[in-house]
Parts: sequence; structure tokens; C-alpha cells
Amino acid sequence: MIEPNILHYTRIETVPGGGSKFADDSTSLTVRPVAVGTAPMATGELPSAQAVFVRSGEFDSTPHPAPARQWVVMIRGTIEVTTTAGEKRVFAPGDLLLVSDTEGLGHSTLALGSPPFEALFLPAPDHA
Repeated sequence: MIEPNILHYTRIETVPGGGSKFADDSTSLTVRPVAVGTAPMATGELPSAQAVFVRSGEFDSTPHPAPARQWVVMIRGTIEVTTTAGEKRVFAPGDLLLVSDTEGLGHSTLALGSPPFEALFLPAPDHA
């Protein structure tokens, strides 16, 4: 069930020893007018500096740390991410992931289904 004033997301983080793991997190949303003539909407900030659109026909990878702490907003395609702890999660359009395992062995990514994979990468500050 979707909670109207909470946005849930998954975070990948570095663990001692250089591995990675998933963590469930959330941020609060505030209901407010967004534009004249529209109903109030639940809004929240995802701190970021610059959005990057990514489209790839192949997205399979070997284990790697994230190039930067960043939000990944899934737009098209489905991926399976595996942490060094062996845990796997599947992310599809509409899912939100905070990738923060910028050191150590990182995680691996496997594309599921038909390409292309499309996502927005949004750099995230340390406090996000």
C-alpha cells in the first residue's frame, strides 16, 4: 500500500570490508499546490546537483562501485542488482534507488527483459 505522505526508496551502501548491502529508507512528502488550476500534490525533495539521462541496450556489469553517490530513477526496462552480500533486488520503471556504495567492491547489475534500459541519474549530496 502506498503511504500518501511517505516516499520509500532503496539505498545501496558500502559496508565494512568493502562490500555492499541494500537498505530501505524513506523521505517525507508534503501536500501542497504545485501549479494554479491543479489539485494539491504530495511533493518532496531529492537533493541533487544535475540530472543525467541514460539509455543503454546493454546494462550487464561486473561488480563495481558507483561512480558517484546518486539517485537512480528507473524509466524503462528492468534491472536486477546484486550486492556483495549476495542479496538481489529487482528495479523497474517508477522505482527509486539511492546508490551510495562509491568505495569497495560495489554491486553488479543485470538487465532483465528487452532493452533499452533508461534511467535518470541524479547526483546526491552526502546528507541525502
